[in-house]
Amino acid sequence: MGRLIIISNRLPFSIDKKDDPVKLRPSSGGLVSALNSYFEQAHTDHNNFTGKMWIGSADFTPQEWEQITPSSKNTNFMIEPVFVEPELYAAFYNGFSNSTLWPLFHYFPSLVEFKKDNFTAYEKVNTLFCDKLLSVMNEDDTVWIHDYQLMLLPEMIRKIKPKATVGFFLHIPFPSYEIFRLLPTKWKKSLLQGVLGSDLVGFHTHDYAQHFIQSAKMLLGIDHQFNKLQFNNHLVKVDLFPIGIDFEKFTHAANNPDILALKETIKITYAEKKIIFSVDRMDYSKGLMYRLNGFEEFLDTYTEWKEKVVFIISVVPSRDEIPAYIERKKQIEEKISDINGRLSTLKWQPIIYRYGHTAFEELCALYQAAAVALITPLRDGMNLVAKEYVASCASQEGVLILSELTGAASELNEAILVNPTDSGEVANAIQYALTMSPVEQKHRMSLMQKRLKDYDIFKWVDDFLEQLNDTKEEQHQLSVKLLDLSTMQKIIEQYYDASKRSILLDYDGTLAPFTRIPSLAMPQEELLNVLQQLTGDSKNEVTIISGRDADTLDNWLGDLPLHLVAEHGAFIKLKGGEWEQQSTILPEWKDQIRPILQLFVTRCAGSFIEEKRNTMVWHYRNTHPDLGFMRSRELMNNLLQLTANSALQVIDGNKVLEVRLKGFDKGITALKLIKAEEPDFILCMGDDTTDEDMFKVLKGKAFTIKIGLGATAADHNIRSQQSVLPILSKLLIPQNKESDVHS
Repeated sequence: MGRLIIISNRLPFSIDKKDDPVKLRPSSGGLVSALNSYFEQAHTDHNNFTGKMWIGSADFTPQEWEQITPSSKNTNFMIEPVFVEPELYAAFYNGFSNSTLWPLFHYFPSLVEFKKDNFTAYEKVNTLFCDKLLSVMNEDDTVWIHDYQLMLLPEMIRKIKPKATVGFFLHIPFPSYEIFRLLPTKWKKSLLQGVLGSDLVGFHTHDYAQHFIQSAKMLLGIDHQFNKLQFNNHLVKVDLFPIGIDFEKFTHAANNPDILALKETIKITYAEKKIIFSVDRMDYSKGLMYRLNGFEEFLDTYTEWKEKVVFIISVVPSRDEIPAYIERKKQIEEKISDINGRLSTLKWQPIIYRYGHTAFEELCALYQAAAVALITPLRDGMNLVAKEYVASCASQEGVLILSELTGAASELNEAILVNPTDSGEVANAIQYALTMSPVEQKHRMSLMQKRLKDYDIFKWVDDFLEQLNDTKEEQHQLSVKLLDLSTMQKIIEQYYDASKRSILLDYDGTLAPFTRIPSLAMPQEELLNVLQQLTGDSKNEVTIISGRDADTLDNWLGDLPLHLVAEHGAFIKLKGGEWEQQSTILPEWKDQIRPILQLFVTRCAGSFIEEKRNTMVWHYRNTHPDLGFMRSRELMNNLLQLTANSALQVIDGNKVLEVRLKGFDKGITALKLIKAEEPDFILCMGDDTTDEDMFKVLKGKAFTIKIGLGATAADHNIRSQQSVLPILSKLLIPQNKESDVHS
C-alpha cells in the first residue's frame, strides 16, 4: 500500500508572517483539528501507509513558501500547496462554493447566486487540484478528498487514473432532490458525476446519503442496490460516517491546571450566575438571530432568572468578504445591543458577546464552566461543538440544548432537541435545562459520552479507510467475473471446435435495449443481420427465449430459422414448426389478478399493464423511481398473499412484476431444448431475474453471461446491453480468434 493523500480546499497551515523567519501556523476548523488529532497518534500504522500527504490551496505566495525553513515544514505529513490566482480563487471560493453551494445545501435557496463565471472558476480550480495531485501521485496511493469545494475532482482523477483508489467525504448536508434540482442542469449533473468518480462517498447522516442517491437516480438515471451504485461501469458505494472528535483530548482537559485556572476565573467573574455558552462561526446557517430570540423570550417568560443567568456567545469570524455575512454580523450585533439595552441592570448584563477566535484552553474552560450549551443551528452537516461540549463535561454535569436540524442530533438524542426557529420551544428548553436534576444530567451525559468515546475521530478515519479498501476489493471481485479477452478467446475456440452448438438468447435487455413502451423494442437491422448469420450456420441451433408474447416474437423473428420461446416457456415454437402451448389451464385466473394490477396503475403514474396469454405484467419503468419501487413492493405483497397455494407465481423482474403459471420457466425450457439437441457447445445470455433460472440449470454445462454488473449465477458478466451484438459478431468470423474484446 502506498501513501494516504488528503485533499481539502485549504491546507491545515497558514504562514505566520510576524516571525522572522516566517513559520507555519496551524489553521482552525473541524476537519483540520480532527485529522490533526488522528495524525498525531499512531493510528494509521495498521493501514500500512508508507507516508501521508496533504494537498490544499495556499493563502500565501510561492515566494513566501520558499522562505519557510525545512525544519518548519517537518509536520506529521508532507505538504503540497496549490497556488491559485487571487481573482480566480475568489470566484471559486466566495463565488460558487460559498454563494451557490453553501446556501443551497443548507436550505437557503433565496441566497443562492447563479453566476456562470463562478462555476467556470470552480471547474478551473478543481482542475488545478487534479494537476497538482497527478504530479505527485503514485499508482498505489489512497486519495481522500474532502468537502463541497472539490466535488468535480474525483471524476477528473478517474478519467486519467481509472484504477485509482479515491474516497470523497461531504462535511455539509446534501439537500433533498427538490432543493438540489434548483441548480442549472449542467451544474447539478457535473457535481453528481464528479462525486461518482469516487470509489466510496461518505456523509455524516443517513438522510444526506439517501438524498444523494435520490438525486443520482433522478438526474443520471442510475439504479442502485441498497447503498451501491453503478456509474460509468464503476461500482460506487455510498454510506454514512458520522465524524467524531478526539474524545480523550477534551476529557483530559478537565485536569489541565491552566484550563482549571481559567475555569475558576470565569466562575468568579460570573459568581452566583448560571452560564449558558454558545460558540459558532458567523454564518446564516447557524441561526444566531433565532438563538438570541429564544434567549430573549426565556428572560421575558421566566423573569425569576433575571440577574441569575448570563449568556456568553462567542462568534468566530468567517467569510467577511461576502455581503450576506457582513449584513448578518450587523443584524446580530444590533440584536445583542437591543437585548442588553432593554434588560441590563447596573450589576448585570444578560449577554456577553465576543467576536474573534477562541484559543483551545479558553474554549475548554468555557465548556466546563457552562451549565448549559445552547447549540441551535438552522442547518449543520454535523456540529462538532456539541460533541466537544459533551466530552468536556467530565463530571457529567451540564445540559446540551441542540437543534434537531444538525447532523449531530441523530447521535446525541439524549440532548434537549429543539426546533431552532421556535423561540418559545427554545425558551422552555433553557428553563428545563437550568432546573434539570443532577441525576438526570448525569444519565443523559453518560449515554452521550459513551457513544462519542466508542466512535471518536480515530474510529471515524479507520472506518472510512477500511470501507474504502473493502469497496476496492468488491470491485476486484466483480472484475474477476467480467468477460475478458482470455475468456472470450476460449469461447471462440470452443465455438469453432464444436460440431453442434446451442445458443440461448433472451430478448429485452439482451438483444435489444429496454424502451419506454415494449412495442417499440422491435429488432433493428444490425440485430437481424447477426441472427441471420448465426442461424445460417448448419451447426447452430439458436433459441430466442423471452418473456414476450408469442404473436410479437412471431411478427419480429418468425421468418428466421430459429426456435422461439414465449412467456418464459409457456409457449414454444421449434424451428419450422408451429406454436405449442405447454399449459392446459384456462385463463380465468386473470380475472382475479387484473383488478389488482389496474388499481396500482391508478396509484402509480406512468405504470401500465401488459397482458399475455399465460402472463400478466405490471410495468413501472416509466414511473418516479422511488414511487415505482414502493408501489411494486406493496403490489408484490398483495399478489403473494392472493396467489399463495395456487398454480400461480409472482416474479420480481427488471422494473416489472409478472404473474404467471407455475411449472414454466426459462430454466426448465432450456434443459428441455438442450436434452433434445445434445450440443457440445452452449452459450446462454440474459439480463433479468428470469434468466437466472437458465444460468442455474446450465451451470458447468455452458458459457453463461449476465448483462449488467449485478449479482448472478452466471459465470461471467458484461457491463451493458451494447456489448451483446459485438460479442455475438465475434463468433461469425473464424479469422478473428486473435481479435481484441471490448466488453
